[in-house]
Amino acid sequence: MVQVQTNKVFKELEQSDKRIRVFQGGTRSGKTRNIVIWWIIKLMNEENKVLTVARETMVSLKNTVFRDFMEVLWQMGIYNAADMNKGDMIYKIGSNIIEFRNLDDDQKVRGAKRNYLYINEANEVSHPIFKQLLFRTEELVVLDYNPSDEYHWIYDSVLTRDDCDFFKSTYLDNPFLPEEQIKEIERLKDIDPNYWRVYGLGERGMSEATIYKNWELTNMPEPEGEVFYGLDFGFNDPNALLKVVICDGFIWVKELLYQNQLTTPQLIEEIKKHDIKQTDKIFGDNSRPETIEEIYSARFNIHPCVKGPGSIKSGIDWIKRQKILITKDSLNLIKEIRSYKWKVDKNEKVLDDPVDYNNHLLDALRYAFSDKVASKKPDDFSVLEFSF
Repeated sequence: MVQVQTNKVFKELEQSDKRIRVFQGGTRSGKTRNIVIWWIIKLMNEENKVLTVARETMVSLKNTVFRDFMEVLWQMGIYNAADMNKGDMIYKIGSNIIEFRNLDDDQKVRGAKRNYLYINEANEVSHPIFKQLLFRTEELVVLDYNPSDEYHWIYDSVLTRDDCDFFKSTYLDNPFLPEEQIKEIERLKDIDPNYWRVYGLGERGMSEATIYKNWELTNMPEPEGEVFYGLDFGFNDPNALLKVVICDGFIWVKELLYQNQLTTPQLIEEIKKHDIKQTDKIFGDNSRPETIEEIYSARFNIHPCVKGPGSIKSGIDWIKRQKILITKDSLNLIKEIRSYKWKVDKNEKVLDDPVDYNNHLLDALRYAFSDKVASKKPDDFSVLEFSF
């Protein structure tokens, strides 16, 4: 008998009898892992079922919920390499099929019918795509997400249905969370009320203090223009690398790397995967000169970013005056920019200071332009208006 540790999310799934089951939660609440365990156990006791597990992009799918499924299968001692078809992203449990699908391919959305559907981070998905998936799902649908959006179709068009059950979880519902991570989450109480509301309490976010509103998503391939790279270093936090192209009238941005637990040699190998030209400038966090030196020795044109008094605010102001196009596969950047806020005091007054949390790619974005920002005089910062 295989034993696995579960929390209340597993029990709520087990007890619900509704066609649609929605799980809203803060960070580290254990909702995704428990949903994965529930699906695996369910399929072990059924026959000839098809479960579609979906996220917006293949990159995010592979790095998150697909990995969770594989880890749980290993930990339960039931993973069988012969049951995994990596080319088609299909895993078999007995006569049942789990197919892993990204949703930025319209043909996959309009594919064959299924018995079950699980959308991880469902707030990334558009309402029309969800409806297409729902039409082709014969039985049960499960959604999960972090509630970083103040307004969303899930709130208006799903939670209001009479065949929907809604559940909420927080880090306090995860009894297996290390004390260090609990303390880190609870620091949000003193950092920013909105971040605490979303990531601590699992409540819907509020947008009044959102910093960047001058951006939109794009499928545009890389355009011609002036190329820069921004790099924020981490280890426990992710190393974050992005590419920016300055064009006539807009700035095109693409996330390239978002990965923690990398040594500097490993980071260099990751950077090499992106065909960065020796003439292209990379601007990295100047607080890590030894890392910059190692990357420079690997024949990359890397420079320390320009920092000084007020440089964060100046960098934000410069970026806010641009029209930003973010590629749709830049999933972590999209999540960061949606939730990047100014601090708010106890009287709900918005302060002129950003919350220093979950902003690794956004720091890299500032670094990419730090040389340009430092060369500007105050009078050069004219305010531009864009409509999307």
